[in-house]
Amino acid sequence: MNWDRIEGNWKQVKGTVKEKWGKLTDDDLTTIDGKRDQLEGKLQDRYGYTRDQVKKDVDDWLRSSS
Repeated sequence: MNWDRIEGNWKQVKGTVKEKWGKLTDDDLTTIDGKRDQLEGKLQDRYGYTRDQVKKDVDDWLRSSS
């Protein structure tokens, strides 16, 4: 799945994002609104991950969502 599809289907994808990263709040998911950079920033805030770790985790999740 590519990021354009995720952004376009954000309302349906939010549930799987929340399952994967449970520390994200509903407000976080609303703020993210399908934008990858917003998701990565929130993951860094909530989990204390480095930027590289966040990019890897999001890429891994994206591949597994295909």
